[in-house]
Amino acid sequence: MSHTVVIKDIRNVTHDVKRIRLEKPSGYSFTPGQATEVAVDRDGWRDEKRPFTFTSLESDSVLEFIIKIYPDHDGVTEQIGQLTEGDSLIIGDPWGTIEYKEEGVFLAGGAGVTPFIAILRDLHNKGEIGNNQLIFSNKTEEDIILKNEFESILGSQFINVITREEPAGDHVFLDGEIGKDFLKSQINDFGQAFYVCGPDAFNESIMDALKELGADPEALVFEE
Repeated sequence: MSHTVVIKDIRNVTHDVKRIRLEKPSGYSFTPGQATEVAVDRDGWRDEKRPFTFTSLESDSVLEFIIKIYPDHDGVTEQIGQLTEGDSLIIGDPWGTIEYKEEGVFLAGGAGVTPFIAILRDLHNKGEIGNNQLIFSNKTEEDIILKNEFESILGSQFINVITREEPAGDHVFLDGEIGKDFLKSQINDFGQAFYVCGPDAFNESIMDALKELGADPEALVFEE
């Protein structure tokens, strides 16, 4: 079932990421980590559906998405980047992507952090952040999505990794991508759950490294 929903607020989170808040259809429900198909309510684009994860919570009065805009792709996100308050999106029913199972380590690459936002917000609201850890890899400091919120929710359990430039802030700089040695230096227990989401190459390399370090394949949760 599809719903046409009006944008109530749209603003920049980073230089190429937007936060979009929409009216919430009556009775519409989802769980943290779930996504839906989204299309732009414009001629020629209504059948161009793309999956995006909800970053709002079930208890919120609005629906929220945090979406990276690719203006050079001439696609759906480029269209979304042109929208303003009062424009509409078309959303479908929610479906599962990443589901929280137990305390562990969240590993995100760039906009791959979006499935983790609602999960971590929900745990924070319940007072259940516990020992959960977020290792978040970005190319530059200006790419970091919701840096202040993650710092507030997770404190020292939020590890920022910058891979393209020496950061000025309190971040970890890696000249290259996250690998086995870095994971070994940051993680004490490879018997816990791991949640992985990012570009395909990021997911594959992280999953391979975790398995080599002794992680249980059954405890690896990733977006398929």
